[in-house]
Amino acid sequence: RPAEEARARMEHHLREVSRLADHFENVLRRDCPRFASPGEWRVYLDGELERVVLLLAHLEQAWIEAKHTGDDDVRRAAKAPRKRVDEARALLDKLAGCAEDHGATLSPMELWRRVERAVPRRRTDIALPEPVPAR
Repeated sequence: RPAEEARARMEHHLREVSRLADHFENVLRRDCPRFASPGEWRVYLDGELERVVLLLAHLEQAWIEAKHTGDDDVRRAAKAPRKRVDEARALLDKLAGCAEDHGATLSPMELWRRVERAVPRRRTDIALPEPVPAR
């Protein structure tokens, strides 16, 4: 695949990674949110976990797109945001702590395993369609 095409496809995913990571930074800066019921807490938790899944899926998909070209700059650009995984892990640590405020017990590793199981399906969902070859 031409480098320009691979870069455009990769950058789409990296923009999503950046958007999600910005959200995580905001959540990490704030106190744990309070909810009136355990059900509201679970809805919030599920939404945050879905964002972590999306971040990881977009990171993986960016790398897959970059591998379709031999351009080293595109490949380096796809690998650079991998540090965002640490922010996702920090968010899971915080969410596990926040769960206690709502009468739940969660381990960060349990949350991480849940996320990892969901990533392959979401990666397939977010993959850009392949371009139609010119005739």
